[in-house]
Amino acid sequence: MIHGLGTALITPFHADGSVDYEGLDKLLDIQLTGHVDFLVVLGTTAEAATMTELEKLNVWQFVINKVNGRLPLVLGLGGNNTQALINRINNQQQALSKYCEAILSVCPYYNKPSQEGLFQHFSAIAQVSPVPIILYNVPGRTGVNLLPETVMRIYEAFPDKIMGIKEASGNLEQIKHLLALRDNFKLSTNKLNNYSKLSTLNSTLKIFSGDDNLAAELMAAGADGLISVASNAYPEAFGQIVHNADQALQDHYADLVKYLFIEGNPSGIKTVLSQMGVIENHLRLPLVPNSESIQKLIQQCLLSL
Repeated sequence: MIHGLGTALITPFHADGSVDYEGLDKLLDIQLTGHVDFLVVLGTTAEAATMTELEKLNVWQFVINKVNGRLPLVLGLGGNNTQALINRINNQQQALSKYCEAILSVCPYYNKPSQEGLFQHFSAIAQVSPVPIILYNVPGRTGVNLLPETVMRIYEAFPDKIMGIKEASGNLEQIKHLLALRDNFKLSTNKLNNYSKLSTLNSTLKIFSGDDNLAAELMAAGADGLISVASNAYPEAFGQIVHNADQALQDHYADLVKYLFIEGNPSGIKTVLSQMGVIENHLRLPLVPNSESIQKLIQQCLLSL
């Protein structure tokens, strides 16, 4: 069920820092009426690192109740302390099994583990997760790059648990190399026999672009979808880009996408959504709203779309 366009949801906040559930409700209405195939909740774009466990639980429950099974849900669940992450997964076994199609788990940040350390980290998670895992490679944030050979090694070791990867390295050559490795990879008969629960959904590693500006090219090259920031505001357009590998439409949004990330994420998309009247433009420190100059550039882009 996880394919095509997935929106990495932002978390709206009020000026006092509290979660803006009215804004979140409006945002979810936009997603439910667009061309979105699944939602990613409490990932990096959601500013989850600045939220308490209770806030994350409340937002997660709000999304579950609002969506009410109309879209598959992926929960962001990662960290740089492997044992602590295992404990979090173990504490949520029943809820994950009931409401999640998969978890999105980012590479450990700051620690800068080796490729062997990354393999051991994701192996440990795979052994306890009750749902499939989407690996998340974003070197610009984590300081470590999950290489294609390591991705395939993790998948070969746990083909029933590793659903795919969100590849946000921005390195086209690397991602196309991973696509080639994936397409040439075949599980041995013995390996398949050892995984009787392997579903057709997991029988091929799914590769999702983590960069809005690369979606069309990667879809044309054989990727399986996009986990998007821009689709918070433009789900229909980015759904068409993904499902049709529509390079012309992607080029139409190129300037906007550039400005979305020029001062960090989710500052840009919150500027867009606030100018559209969906949310208030508030972030939690250490993130701040876009500068006035970037807000004006985004406003000009919106007027030209």
